[in-house]
Amino acid sequence: MIDLSHIFAASNSLSPVDAPTVLPQPSANTSTIQTVLTIVFGIVGALALLMIIVSGLRYILSAGDPQRMSKAKDGIIYALVGIVIAITAEAIVNFVVARI
Repeated sequence: MIDLSHIFAASNSLSPVDAPTVLPQPSANTSTIQTVLTIVFGIVGALALLMIIVSGLRYILSAGDPQRMSKAKDGIIYALVGIVIAITAEAIVNFVVARI
């Protein structure tokens, strides 16, 4: 079966498809990615540390109220889990980026 685009291209001496043969490459390198992600994980870690301090102050200022003490303990636990997740994520990202 004859394709009309081939006939038209042949009559005008053009190729049927004028597409680029090379895909564009990203301009960011691995050191840029690592720098940006290190800053992001540093900010997340600093915020988690701030939450630990705030929750510790809430615990101290709870004056023995069990409900307020429980909320403060939960805040400390959640902040610690956040720090662990941030450290683990940074380690995974650095491992993967180093392999690229």
